[in-house]
Amino acid sequence: MRFSERTRVCKIAAMPRYMIIRSFEVGEEQMPPIGRRSRELTEGDFPEITWEHSHVVVDDEGLVHTYCVYEAPSAEVVLEHGKKLGKHTIDPVHEIAGDVTPADFPPVAA
Repeated sequence: MRFSERTRVCKIAAMPRYMIIRSFEVGEEQMPPIGRRSRELTEGDFPEITWEHSHVVVDDEGLVHTYCVYEAPSAEVVLEHGKKLGKHTIDPVHEIAGDVTPADFPPVAA
Protein backbone atom coordinates (compact mmCIF):
# COMPACT_ATOMS: atom_id res chain seq x y z
CA MET A 1 0.00 0.00 0.00
CA ARG A 2 1.15 3.49 -0.74
CA PHE A 3 0.12 6.63 1.10
CA SER A 4 -0.30 9.96 -0.56
CA GLU A 5 1.89 12.50 1.25
CA ARG A 6 -0.52 15.31 0.45
CA THR A 7 -3.73 13.63 1.55
CA ARG A 8 -2.39 10.85 3.81
CA VAL A 9 -4.98 8.57 2.24
CA CYS A 10 -4.19 4.92 1.58
CA LYS A 11 -4.04 4.15 -2.14
CA ILE A 12 -4.41 0.58 -3.33
CA ALA A 13 -3.09 -0.19 -6.79
CA ALA A 14 -5.85 -1.19 -9.19
CA MET A 15 -5.79 -4.66 -10.67
CA PRO A 16 -4.81 -4.75 -14.36
CA ARG A 17 -7.57 -4.71 -16.97
CA TYR A 18 -7.53 -6.72 -20.19
CA MET A 19 -9.42 -6.75 -23.46
CA ILE A 20 -9.97 -10.20 -24.91
CA ILE A 21 -11.17 -10.40 -28.50
CA ARG A 22 -13.16 -13.50 -29.40
CA SER A 23 -14.64 -14.97 -32.56
CA PHE A 24 -17.53 -17.30 -31.78
CA GLU A 25 -18.66 -20.30 -33.79
CA VAL A 26 -22.32 -19.40 -33.23
CA GLY A 27 -24.84 -16.76 -34.18
CA GLU A 28 -26.43 -14.07 -32.07
CA GLU A 29 -29.45 -16.19 -31.09
CA GLN A 30 -27.14 -18.81 -29.53
CA MET A 31 -25.20 -16.34 -27.36
CA PRO A 32 -27.38 -15.99 -24.22
CA PRO A 33 -26.39 -19.39 -22.78
CA ILE A 34 -22.74 -18.65 -23.56
CA GLY A 35 -22.96 -15.30 -21.77
CA ARG A 36 -24.54 -16.99 -18.76
CA ARG A 37 -21.78 -19.62 -18.79
CA SER A 38 -19.12 -16.89 -18.91
CA ARG A 39 -20.67 -15.24 -15.86
CA GLU A 40 -20.89 -18.59 -14.04
CA LEU A 41 -17.20 -19.18 -14.72
CA THR A 42 -16.16 -15.75 -13.43
CA GLU A 43 -18.26 -16.14 -10.29
CA GLY A 44 -17.45 -19.80 -9.62
CA ASP A 45 -14.13 -20.89 -11.09
CA PHE A 46 -12.41 -17.52 -11.49
CA PRO A 47 -13.44 -15.32 -8.55
CA GLU A 48 -10.21 -13.34 -8.93
CA ILE A 49 -11.46 -11.78 -12.17
CA THR A 50 -14.30 -9.35 -12.86
CA TRP A 51 -16.13 -9.28 -16.18
CA GLU A 52 -16.73 -5.55 -16.68
CA HIS A 53 -18.55 -5.51 -20.01
CA SER A 54 -18.47 -6.70 -23.61
CA HIS A 55 -19.02 -5.09 -26.99
CA VAL A 56 -20.73 -7.50 -29.39
CA VAL A 57 -20.37 -7.42 -33.17
CA VAL A 58 -22.24 -9.66 -35.62
CA ASP A 59 -20.40 -10.14 -38.91
CA ASP A 60 -21.89 -10.50 -42.40
CA GLU A 61 -22.15 -14.28 -41.97
CA GLY A 62 -24.10 -13.83 -38.72
CA LEU A 63 -21.27 -14.98 -36.44
CA VAL A 64 -20.57 -13.18 -33.19
CA HIS A 65 -17.34 -11.44 -32.22
CA THR A 66 -16.87 -9.91 -28.77
CA TYR A 67 -14.52 -7.36 -27.28
CA CYS A 68 -14.63 -8.11 -23.55
CA VAL A 69 -13.06 -6.16 -20.73
CA TYR A 70 -11.95 -8.03 -17.62
CA GLU A 71 -10.16 -6.95 -14.48
CA ALA A 72 -7.74 -9.76 -13.63
CA PRO A 73 -4.39 -10.46 -12.00
CA SER A 74 -2.88 -11.61 -15.34
CA ALA A 75 -3.58 -12.20 -19.02
CA GLU A 76 -3.06 -15.92 -18.41
CA VAL A 77 -6.06 -16.16 -16.09
CA VAL A 78 -8.22 -14.36 -18.69
CA LEU A 79 -7.07 -16.89 -21.30
CA GLU A 80 -7.86 -19.79 -18.94
CA HIS A 81 -11.39 -18.44 -18.50
CA GLY A 82 -11.76 -18.21 -22.28
CA LYS A 83 -10.51 -21.76 -22.82
CA LYS A 84 -13.01 -23.10 -20.29
CA LEU A 85 -15.83 -21.14 -21.95
CA GLY A 86 -15.22 -22.73 -25.37
CA LYS A 87 -17.22 -22.33 -28.62
CA HIS A 88 -14.87 -19.62 -29.85
CA THR A 89 -11.35 -18.77 -30.83
CA ILE A 90 -9.41 -16.24 -28.84
CA ASP A 91 -7.85 -13.51 -30.85
CA PRO A 92 -5.46 -11.22 -29.01
CA VAL A 93 -5.57 -10.37 -25.31
CA HIS A 94 -4.31 -6.88 -24.56
CA GLU A 95 -3.63 -5.17 -21.26
CA ILE A 96 -5.56 -1.90 -21.19
CA ALA A 97 -3.26 1.06 -20.62
CA GLY A 98 -6.09 3.49 -19.85
CA ASP A 99 -9.43 4.90 -20.91
CA VAL A 100 -10.25 8.17 -22.62
CA THR A 101 -13.47 9.91 -23.59
CA PRO A 102 -14.13 12.90 -25.84
CA ALA A 103 -14.20 15.02 -22.67
CA ASP A 104 -10.48 14.33 -22.30
CA PHE A 105 -9.87 16.30 -25.51
CA PRO A 106 -11.40 19.77 -25.29
CA PRO A 107 -12.46 21.37 -28.56
CA VAL A 108 -9.97 23.56 -30.34
CA ALA A 109 -10.93 27.23 -30.27
CA ALA A 110 -11.86 28.52 -33.71
